[in-house]
Amino acid sequence: MRSDKFAEIRRARTSCAEAIGEAAAHRVRPAGLTDGRGRLLVIAADHPARALLRAGDRPVAMGDRVDLLDRITLALSRPGVGGLLGTADIVEDLLLLGALDGKVVIGSMNRGGLAGTVFELDDRFTGYDADAIAGMGYQGGKMLMRIDPDDPATVSTVESCAQAVSRLASHRLMALVEPFISHRVGGRVHNDLTAEAMVQAVSVAAGLGNTSAYTWLKIPVVPDLERVTAATTLPALILGGEVSADQDATFAAWQKALRLPTVCGLVVGRALLYPPDDDVAAAVDTAVGLL
Repeated sequence: MRSDKFAEIRRARTSCAEAIGEAAAHRVRPAGLTDGRGRLLVIAADHPARALLRAGDRPVAMGDRVDLLDRITLALSRPGVGGLLGTADIVEDLLLLGALDGKVVIGSMNRGGLAGTVFELDDRFTGYDADAIAGMGYQGGKMLMRIDPDDPATVSTVESCAQAVSRLASHRLMALVEPFISHRVGGRVHNDLTAEAMVQAVSVAAGLGNTSAYTWLKIPVVPDLERVTAATTLPALILGGEVSADQDATFAAWQKALRLPTVCGLVVGRALLYPPDDDVAAAVDTAVGLL
């Protein structure tokens, strides 16, 4: 990032906080959620707020904010990239940089289940709420819903997600739900990535709230993904997951998933922002080509 751009962010945050709201108000809004072919590629950058800083073999890669913003702005500048998913701090840095004109902006809502903690499955809503997303002129909100059959506290997350889906729908905004069946193994949380578990998870997610009219799903590539997407008619975006040493295999898996009738695009963060060869533009362009 050029020093003058960093100075603008610092100046706004220290002495002109209202500049953030003004930037949001004057932002050019996208015409719709998808491109002319019904496709959407979103860059995900909400990991740091849940203490997830690792990317591949770099344990704190996402801990350098200027470097992260450089990578995100480069990704957003590539043709065919439709939007950003992020928490308020990252979204607002990008607003001040003017990087979100014409982009779908999805606010990350529940970041309370910090990675590696004893309360990781307590996915409380500590980020955006639906009213704030609507007030800032964004296009939707994303929520994580992990269901642990052995944890009675899970139901509070399910209830909170249902309320968020309903509230977003009242504003006619996308509710992007990322559902998993999860278990603690050796004290650590693991998501069950079998087709059977994902069918259960998306079935619960599809029924959240008082309407599903604005609900989309964010799902991983799993074996027999056809069975998972067949469990609902809701549109789905494929999540990118961690950085893989075999990037070609990752792209091939995304390409296969994109052939399924309800899959409309990708939501990818670290796999595109921190590719093994560090060529962000090339990785993003390849992902766009898959659409």
